[in-house]
Amino acid sequence: MEHTVKAAVLAAGKGTRLRTEGIDLPKVLRQAAGRPLLGYVLEELSFLEAQDVVLVVGYEREKVIAAFPQYSHAVQEPQKGTGHAVQCARAALGDFEGDILVCYGDMPLMRRATYESLIHTHRQEGNDCTLLSAVSDEQLPYGRIIRDGEGRFTHIVEDKDCTPEEKKIRELNVGVYVFRAAALWEAIDQLKPNNAQGEYYLTDAPAYILSKGGKVNACPTCTPQEMLGVNTVEQLEQVERIVQARQA
Repeated sequence: MEHTVKAAVLAAGKGTRLRTEGIDLPKVLRQAAGRPLLGYVLEELSFLEAQDVVLVVGYEREKVIAAFPQYSHAVQEPQKGTGHAVQCARAALGDFEGDILVCYGDMPLMRRATYESLIHTHRQEGNDCTLLSAVSDEQLPYGRIIRDGEGRFTHIVEDKDCTPEEKKIRELNVGVYVFRAAALWEAIDQLKPNNAQGEYYLTDAPAYILSKGGKVNACPTCTPQEMLGVNTVEQLEQVERIVQARQA
């Protein structure tokens, strides 16, 4: 049977730390090199039909919907974490039984080839969940990939929940995944907000799938540059410089 892919793009954030300039826009509509962050993401997802991409919107969602009216959307209100965001997309994705790509609207440097390599690895290995990882020496606020003594993936620990030893781990979870739909929804249904933020973490889903005998692996094709997200004015400026260098 031929597999198909749909995508849930998480785009509900307010971007509080970006609001120091008095600009009243949701984070994904902030611009780098004259273009919304979300615009870059959707361009790199253009190997999918617009009808197969769901935007999970929240803060000032009317502006996001108006900017990208060709895409369907789901509303996350209130915002209770990444797992909750994906849960909010469930109705919009309907009874789809293929593979679901989960990515972020504030990661404009991710390339099409990286998304496609993730999907290819997922299918080639027959995984229930495949996640992107990247190795970086920078102190970035990303979850750490935890592996056992034989190098096999076991789980992810969010940066804010890391012990000092876990903070030293350099393999980082990018936050982009492909799930087999049935495995994703089973995992989403069991998520609990047992963490420092009291949120539903999508990062708990791979470990659950693994605990139920599912197959989970990481695809290490993401570069440290691609994994950069935008949460601060400084990060926005950094991303803009990279975009301009690419265009040049």
